[in-house]
Amino acid sequence: MASRVSLKSKGKTTNKGSKGSDDRSISPAVKEWTSWTMKKAKVITHYGFIPLIIVVGMNSNPKPQLSQLLSPI
Repeated sequence: MASRVSLKSKGKTTNKGSKGSDDRSISPAVKEWTSWTMKKAKVITHYGFIPLIIVVGMNSNPKPQLSQLLSPI
């Protein structure tokens, strides 16, 4: 037998023009892949944001030195 995983939404739901939220299901592999992808995206964003800002700043005109970009003054 195939098991079904249904997503339950929070809050009020209106079923205008749809069969209901119980008919929607996704496979466990898709849920696992989505969870893994979001975790990796969070880490990449967390550690990549400041270096991205430094690279963008170094490619602007006039070209500042790295010490000028990193100093708070």
